[in-house]
Amino acid sequence: MANNLRFQVVEEAFKKRALDVKAPEERPSEYFGKYVFNKQKMHKYLPADVYAKMVDVMDNGASLDRSIADAVADGMKQWAQEMGCTHYTHWFQPLTEGTAEKHDAFVEHDGKGGMIEKFSGKLLVQQEPDASSFPNGGIRNTFEARGYSAWDPTSPVFIIDDTLCIPTIFIAYTGEALDYKAPLLRALHAVGNAAKDVCQYFYNDVTKVQVNLGWEQEYFLVDEGLYSARPDLVMTGRTLMGHESAKNQQMDDHYFGTIPDRVVAFMKDLEIQALELAIPVKTRHNEVAPNQFELAPIFEECNLAVDHNMLLMSLMKKVARNHGFRVLLHEKPFDGINGSGKHNNWSLSADNGVLLHAPGKTPEENLRFVTFIVETLMAVYRHNGLLKASIMSATNAHRLGGNEAPPAIISSFLGTQLTELLDHIEQSDKNELFNLKGKQGMEIDIPQIPDLIVDNTDRNRTSPFAFTGNRFEFRAPGSCANCASAMIALNAAMAEALNSFKERVDKKIAAGENKVSAILEVLKDDIKTCKPIRFDGNGYSEEWVKEAACRGLDVEKSCPVIFEHYLDDSSVEMFESTKVMNRKELEARNEVKWETYVKTVQIEARVLGDLAMNHIIPVATHYQSQLIKNVQGMKDIFSSAIFNTEKANKLSARNIKLIEEIAERTEKIEQLVEDLTEARRVANRIENIHERAIAYHDTVCPHMESIRYEADKLELIVEDGLWTLPKYRELLFIR
Repeated sequence: MANNLRFQVVEEAFKKRALDVKAPEERPSEYFGKYVFNKQKMHKYLPADVYAKMVDVMDNGASLDRSIADAVADGMKQWAQEMGCTHYTHWFQPLTEGTAEKHDAFVEHDGKGGMIEKFSGKLLVQQEPDASSFPNGGIRNTFEARGYSAWDPTSPVFIIDDTLCIPTIFIAYTGEALDYKAPLLRALHAVGNAAKDVCQYFYNDVTKVQVNLGWEQEYFLVDEGLYSARPDLVMTGRTLMGHESAKNQQMDDHYFGTIPDRVVAFMKDLEIQALELAIPVKTRHNEVAPNQFELAPIFEECNLAVDHNMLLMSLMKKVARNHGFRVLLHEKPFDGINGSGKHNNWSLSADNGVLLHAPGKTPEENLRFVTFIVETLMAVYRHNGLLKASIMSATNAHRLGGNEAPPAIISSFLGTQLTELLDHIEQSDKNELFNLKGKQGMEIDIPQIPDLIVDNTDRNRTSPFAFTGNRFEFRAPGSCANCASAMIALNAAMAEALNSFKERVDKKIAAGENKVSAILEVLKDDIKTCKPIRFDGNGYSEEWVKEAACRGLDVEKSCPVIFEHYLDDSSVEMFESTKVMNRKELEARNEVKWETYVKTVQIEARVLGDLAMNHIIPVATHYQSQLIKNVQGMKDIFSSAIFNTEKANKLSARNIKLIEEIAERTEKIEQLVEDLTEARRVANRIENIHERAIAYHDTVCPHMESIRYEADKLELIVEDGLWTLPKYRELLFIR
């Protein structure tokens, strides 16, 4: 019965056809932002003076004038109701890697026994959603559980189905952040101000610096029927067992290949709905692993890009189900092939149109370029352990360090030309100068900086933080993660580095040194200091692990231990000096990270134990019984004299060997499951969540790997028709 069900599920999955997705008759530019209250709609639905104030808030970071809140709320409500909305919600990002919402209707009592549609500025700007069950790390007590959501006017509201969604921060009654957006906004403010101040050395017209983010979202698609037949996929997002398919990604025939019709239909549907929500999706393609794909947008302002990525992940799941798929955003859903990341392409741009990480056409601009490159390296070097902690999780730990994923050691790849340039500046004598004309025609002395060409070097796919021409690509974040986690750490670290740079340069200038000379002296010191973070070699080699340790870089592999970097003295000082997070918030987040790690591994361990005892062992022993009957039948057929012949013995020898191997492996699995359960019991008795997380990593996870090894060996032995779980060869190839 079970084996017939598995084959029925597989057959039904392979029979599916692509849905006929009808694209809108308009061009994408005409329906882009259809369900977003953007500036165009603000101009239509808001009074002129209110519109002007809102634009000032969105574009220039002006403080929100609460006196206009009612007018804005009225305009939003009118537009939303014209679009068919009946409810609104404050949409926020708790510490769960997902989003949260509580829907309220646009209704109030009219005082006459009836109802009226109403939405006030008070409801728009701030609410108390309670939401007390979200992770908070001890900031909120059960008897003091107030939590407030507050509108983020820099991220436009949007419509999902019949609900107006208002992006908000989520904070405790005492003001601490309970989400990702609040500290992200603080980090963006800090780095924007720090970068603007440094820009004054090179430009007089810069009044604002913006952080740009372009994420690349990798994901897997699996047929819904096959997904449902794998309890591990349903419960954990990854296969806890399963032998590699004979053919997977080794032929490289899936990468950039022709996209299957069913997947194209899904992608078209997803892109249409994403564009209607103003998510500027642009690129789609097959990734390296079978059933793996990628979607990437045009770069946006960082806060908005994070919101769009969170919204897109939710949208992907919804659209996939309409096409008979399930989206897998786990970093390593299948063993032995590529995992899924979310590469964060990060850069800074000034409001005069200059990309601060891009080479320029003049020596002054290239000095600016070198300054921001070096200070980025300083940020990454000083806080390489923290950046590693910002992207680490129980799920991403399976991906890092293999199958083209960057290793769990943060380093930066610059390429040949930029490396040689920094080495030249570091080694140059103060008197080795090159006279060049300045912008105002004055003679200035600058070391000989050559013309720089964007993308004039190869890429290093093993580098976690690689320079790619006019930006850095942070390749370590995981597929299901909130980009904000990495962006909070990176931007706060960059703000600290730029503040330190300016302080030291100003000190030299105040002492009478020439501005350019002062900048170059500080840069030379910083180039020497951050040199250990620069690495252009093979990040997978054992030699690099040893060398990285000698350089003082973090090489720790234990996820719970890596999280400790959030509470390093240098991390706390950096976050507090930039006003991004205080110690209490950092301690709370670490509590959440350790607790999340424990729960993730705990769920996986329970599911694996259940699969082992209720799927793997029963199937294996059933097949073993068949083999025993086969051997016994041979004895019955042949007479004793004949059976004892060499020919008869050979006929039964293979089966006897299989019987013995099955017995040995099932016995090991039973013992390992018992050991796994006991390890969990012991770990669960540890009160300190930090120590409990370490115990789960050190004592629970190894048993899981051992169980998987034995189960995967049994999968190769047991008759295919008896195996109840869809195999990799069935899960990984969409037809």
